[in-house]
Amino acid sequence: MRVTSLLAATGVLLSIAPAATAVAQQQVRIHDIQGITRVSPLAGQQVTGVPGVVTGVRGFGQARGFWLQDAELDADPRTSEGLFVFTGDQTPPVAVGDVVAVGGRVVEYYPVASGETPETTPNQSVTELTEATWQVTGKGGVPAEAVGPETVPAEYAPQDANIDKLDLEPQRFALDYYESREGTVLRVDDARVVGPTDAHRALWITSKPEQNANGRGGTTYTGYDDANAGRLKVESLADAPFPAANVGDGLRGSTEGPLDYSQFGGYVLEAARLGEHVPGGLQPETTRPQGSDELAVATYNVENLATGNDPAKFARLAEGVVDRLAAPDVVALEEVQDNSGPTDDGVVAADETLREFTDAIVAADGPRYLWRQIDPQNNADGGQPGGNIRVAFLYNPARVSFVDRPGGDATTPVHPVADGSRLALSASPGRIDPANEAWRDSRKPLVGEFLFRGEPVFVVANHFASKGGDQPLHGRFQPPARVSEEQRVRQAQAVRGFVDEVRAIDDEARIVVLGDLNDYGFSPALAPLTGGGALVPLADSLPPAERYSYVYEGNSQQLDHILVSPAITAEYDVVHINAEFADQASDHDPQVARLRF
Repeated sequence: MRVTSLLAATGVLLSIAPAATAVAQQQVRIHDIQGITRVSPLAGQQVTGVPGVVTGVRGFGQARGFWLQDAELDADPRTSEGLFVFTGDQTPPVAVGDVVAVGGRVVEYYPVASGETPETTPNQSVTELTEATWQVTGKGGVPAEAVGPETVPAEYAPQDANIDKLDLEPQRFALDYYESREGTVLRVDDARVVGPTDAHRALWITSKPEQNANGRGGTTYTGYDDANAGRLKVESLADAPFPAANVGDGLRGSTEGPLDYSQFGGYVLEAARLGEHVPGGLQPETTRPQGSDELAVATYNVENLATGNDPAKFARLAEGVVDRLAAPDVVALEEVQDNSGPTDDGVVAADETLREFTDAIVAADGPRYLWRQIDPQNNADGGQPGGNIRVAFLYNPARVSFVDRPGGDATTPVHPVADGSRLALSASPGRIDPANEAWRDSRKPLVGEFLFRGEPVFVVANHFASKGGDQPLHGRFQPPARVSEEQRVRQAQAVRGFVDEVRAIDDEARIVVLGDLNDYGFSPALAPLTGGGALVPLADSLPPAERYSYVYEGNSQQLDHILVSPAITAEYDVVHINAEFADQASDHDPQVARLRF
């Protein structure tokens, strides 16, 4: 949704400043419009004769227009010399290099999501001219400003409640640096790709190639105080093929164009010139097979898998399980949908989905996996409406046994019980505390009792609540509010309660807690699971820069986890086969632990 300033219910455009008046006498230049904060001091006012050179034209979509830049700079590094002129759904009849004088109304455009208003959105605004008229007076040009490793400050943003009206400090903060260049032409030479090409013809590069670099060419998000300031989104203004780039690829030469802002990723370089795509040779990884005395347990978010998906998706996911993960003994799946997929028809069973997937694994020369899962209540577990996503277990009966115990259903909580001389479950499979408010509109953890070489292992498959509703890293509220984190903390506490119940009966019990926990190893949401050494996060065996299973907005980040009780010794491997690639079977990378006991 595009809303400029305040949009009344009638659709009338309202100003965030006093009634529009023409700014007369002294000629207004772009830096006067942009000012020294994020909000223009001339918002709501009419300006005339603003000089500049056209540096880019957006001739597609519903937000067409052009950028102009003043060839005469002022002495204040806080004021941008670039500006976007919004022409709606009409392609403006101008070309790059035209010298123009523009008039129009100054507005602050806030990109808003559904349910937001310009007052409530966490996104920053873009200073624009609307209702514009212009005259072409000649031809000219402006140089692009080079952005290199030392250009953008490493410190990301001021730590105030709302940075909208703070004076910019472009030498200190990355977000201030970008804002002080809003609409101006920037250039990044020989850039490395840190976020793969997406379905919207966009990718992410970094101007700081050494910043939290991981071994596969990405830049890893290692803490809330280090957002990786070198990341920059790139789109193209050209009506030409866009490269299908993977993490670690390069854009040789210059990638340059005016700097814009979007709710989808923040500051974005609208490239009038895109560097030559140079593949970096990144290949999907393959883990080693488990030994005869090792129990291989994996987690894999299969991204809304349902009967009715393209058969190629099943085949690629199956190939990942068989060839890339070396056919683990147990696979915890997340985002398995019901048999009718996103059709909201009351269907909750997923046997057809799981049958199609296990058949695809056999077709890929893998084992004949069996499965265990519990159908959720209809539309009670979040995810794609109608899809009824859930977690499920696949297991290879030639290597491991599943202990079936009756009583597990969508609403009955599972508990550990003493069964003679050994520990057992009250139901297997069973769900942890499904009535707990922590699981409202979220997947309930599934617990299974397995036997490997006669020894019991208790596996807890999880898919914690998503980060939906959190404020973005690039927004105007700093630090961003992580409103969804509270629910994941409560979910982790519920799982920890189950772990404590198990260990109260048998402190040497073998417990594996794994899945898409939707949060980082450094997050408070993981603390309840690891506190007091109750569970050991296997990712801690890797260097911080290598702890990732997902790539979002150019940040390689850790959302998927495997944790084990202290009685287990394990070898851990994140198997990178999806998240770094433009062509993905899922948006998550799987991971596997080979347990020895």
